[in-house]
Amino acid sequence: MTTKRPRKFGYHNSIMTKEEMGKRGINPTARQLQAATPVWNGNYARFYGLLRQLPGDHEDIKHQLVLQYTCRRTDSLKEVSRNEYYRMCDRLQELVAQNSHQDAMRVELRRLRSVCLHLMQKLGIDTSDWNRVNAFCQDGRIAGRQFRDLTTDELELLARKLRSIERRGGIKNPETETTEKAKIVSFT
Repeated sequence: MTTKRPRKFGYHNSIMTKEEMGKRGINPTARQLQAATPVWNGNYARFYGLLRQLPGDHEDIKHQLVLQYTCRRTDSLKEVSRNEYYRMCDRLQELVAQNSHQDAMRVELRRLRSVCLHLMQKLGIDTSDWNRVNAFCQDGRIAGRQFRDLTTDELELLARKLRSIERRGGIKNPETETTEKAKIVSFT
């Protein structure tokens, strides 16, 4: 029967006691932390893939994240433990999802603004003049706010109102309406 020799090196050094570590100048608490948090030697592809999707200076973001998730122990990604690496990647995943959601909302807002401006053009409103667009939108019957302040829900409601106005014959100008009536009356 052979007995296993205890390992002298590695993550778990069960040979030395705290007193022996103190004599050799090794901080026992740091040694325990080092044993508990092995360095991540895996593939960093997930981290860098997520990092590329964020706007800004990637090196600065990387250093800030590593410092934050290692409790300011290091700023090198190579010295990050497995748990720290996974927590950091999970947070990056949340940031990327949040960023993509904001991009999608921005695209939807632009699309709805374009739809509303097109419908206003059909009704005869000069959409190249923002003062006219804002004056039209500020009418309480239309939106009650300036065009730039409208949210996506309000823009959808505005588009519905504009389509309804278009179906009913458009915006009627009182001056042209009276002249048309006068023309009709004069012919009969």
